[in-house]
Amino acid sequence: MKNVEVVDAKELEVKPFSIDDFLEDKIQENFLKSVTKKELKALAKKLDLDYDNAQIAFTKKLLHALVVYR
Repeated sequence: MKNVEVVDAKELEVKPFSIDDFLEDKIQENFLKSVTKKELKALAKKLDLDYDNAQIAFTKKLLHALVVYR
């Protein structure tokens, strides 16, 4: 049986949700690795997705922007 502690609402701290609070530094360092078009094509084939070169280029730019502006 678990212990339950009842607290007053004034005792709680409320702050906005931030995904960075749940990510470890190791994950963020690995995320900074540049992704090649060849890797994206291989991933698309592995996931059995249809793609063309424009979509691969857009995805690469999108991932790069996510890393740069993070």
